[in-house]
Amino acid sequence: MADIACFVERYTTSRAEEMTALVNFKLAAHQLGHRMEYVYRQDIDRIPSFDALFIRSLTDPLNAAYVASRMAELHGMRVIDDPDSIIICCDKINMYMHLLRAGIRIPETRFIGKTELDRCTMEGLFEELGTPLILKAPHTSFSMHVDKVDSVRAFQETAKKYFRRADEIVVQRFIPSRFDWRVTTLNGQVLFVCKYVMPGDSWKIQRNDNGHIVWAKIEAVDPRLADPKLLEVGVRASRAIGNGLYGVDIKEVDGEYVVIEVNDNPNIDAGGEDARNPEVYERIVRYLASEV
Repeated sequence: MADIACFVERYTTSRAEEMTALVNFKLAAHQLGHRMEYVYRQDIDRIPSFDALFIRSLTDPLNAAYVASRMAELHGMRVIDDPDSIIICCDKINMYMHLLRAGIRIPETRFIGKTELDRCTMEGLFEELGTPLILKAPHTSFSMHVDKVDSVRAFQETAKKYFRRADEIVVQRFIPSRFDWRVTTLNGQVLFVCKYVMPGDSWKIQRNDNGHIVWAKIEAVDPRLADPKLLEVGVRASRAIGNGLYGVDIKEVDGEYVVIEVNDNPNIDAGGEDARNPEVYERIVRYLASEV
């Protein structure tokens, strides 16, 4: 029997879909003969008493989740997400460099430093990559600190905002689409596939309606019916990062697939991403319990 710690924060249980998913993980562990216990930041010193750690809170090198992950790794425990995956995926530049080295197709991308922010450079980027451009701060999540700019003035204002917390930012060609594919993998194998359909006329997975956040609609897809090329791209992109749990966001362009990013700690909401693959809970528990 494996004793699995599930690290959560209070906000992790703020939505019914998140709470139900956490319960599903605990039930799956019980049915497989294991035990799962929710632990919080005040319980971090207890982590070495468990056999494995599963993180279900925001991962960032500056967050408590990273401390928990590093502690688990130092004690030889199987952990999702592992510290290396957190370090890579929480820094967009680091993540894109891993993808480029692995030959993964991404949008045309440039990395711009503070000293390069002049009118000539910005005009040159519009000429080279087209209008509009996508600007990303290195440290982003849930489409925050990702903006679309269509003028030098907008570029400069957005870049200056991002440079307050970063020495480099990401500039990419804009790829219009009504949805993103999400291929979620574990240990280099596909767990589930879904579409994130943009809300309304938004170009991102979330839209702010007068302070009310509207999220993308989730359309789960049976992986057996998905394009094998899509699955191959998702698996290759995830393996460029590591062998953990990843959500690979992909755009489809004229029958080809372009990786937008690889996320550690991907969403698994009950009734959403799991709709076509309810066995996802069991598969993750088996991995944590070292059954696979």
